Amino acid sequence: MNIHIGKRLSLLLSDPSPCLRMRVLQELMDMPDNDPEVMELFGMRETDPLAVSLFHSQNVDGSWEADGRMWQGNRLRATSLALARLGYLGFDRTHPAIRRGADYLFSLQQMDGGWPLTSAEGMEEGEGYVMIPLQTALPLRAVALCGYATDPRAEKAYEWLLMRRLADGAWPTGIAGGTETTGVRGRVGGYRRLAHSSWGCRTNTTAALLCLAQHPERCRGEEARQALDLLLGRETRERKTVGFEISRLLGAEPTRGYLTYFARFDPGLLLDLCRMTGASAEDARVSDLTGFICDTLGETGLWRYEAQPQISRWVTFALLRSLKELQADGGWTGNEPQTPFQSYPNRRKRF
Repeated sequence: MNIHIGKRLSLLLSDPSPCLRMRVLQELMDMPDNDPEVMELFGMRETDPLAVSLFHSQNVDGSWEADGRMWQGNRLRATSLALARLGYLGFDRTHPAIRRGADYLFSLQQMDGGWPLTSAEGMEEGEGYVMIPLQTALPLRAVALCGYATDPRAEKAYEWLLMRRLADGAWPTGIAGGTETTGVRGRVGGYRRLAHSSWGCRTNTTAALLCLAQHPERCRGEEARQALDLLLGRETRERKTVGFEISRLLGAEPTRGYLTYFARFDPGLLLDLCRMTGASAEDARVSDLTGFICDTLGETGLWRYEAQPQISRWVTFALLRSLKELQADGGWTGNEPQTPFQSYPNRRKRF
């Protein structure tokens, strides 16, 4: 189960992406900002093909357009996804394109701290919703990835999310019909069920937790821990989905779906959430997840993402960082047991 990071650094540093090489130096090798190689790569970041197309396609008002292929939905959602990608590449609020994009998103923020739920989201499970946590979680994650997590406007959005949290620590599908106070809770599709929550939705809970995980203080709060505890209750492990979120975040795969946004269960994403929220590596569920991730390491020394092999070095970087930073001592341990999961259990026939 022991993974030697040093043996894989040369593989990662040979990647053509200056953004990846810079993150490897800083986050896996702990090189300071004033290191000559880090400074050189900092100046090369805007030539990275993963970022160039985004800079060129940004509108004057700071937004990005949904093209119907890689980004579905509307301009608000496309801008959220574009900013999230740039934030993951290492660009922050000091970059003019990031500032323009964040200003555009914040200009759409409502007085209560949330973002609007528009009819153009293309929800797969019926219309009629007046509130879905995703409507705020997606843009909030984007601005948080770009360094705005503690901005007063973002803090107000965090409070909006926490106000819509269920008593058991999960987030619901949403509220349908009437208003938020008079409507009813939306149903939870089988693929989105949480093993230990009656109304909790895995898509919305994952999205909300990703926002909390990007906050320097909220990432270790009780709300983040309870959400991760519920997600860790699912014992399903799928090799082919390890790295899916990184692949989609960087544009190797289209961002389709809304309530189905986290339909694919990515063990790599779950491991990263364990890292960011300070979960203990001694937790039996985290240890089991770590063992599974280590067992999927390829013979070449990389975690190969079969659907989009060109993204494998990015996936490897993300997994190595998670394994490196997991809390061996002093982390928290959850209470929810792992439970067998089946999206739609077979029902006994009446006749």
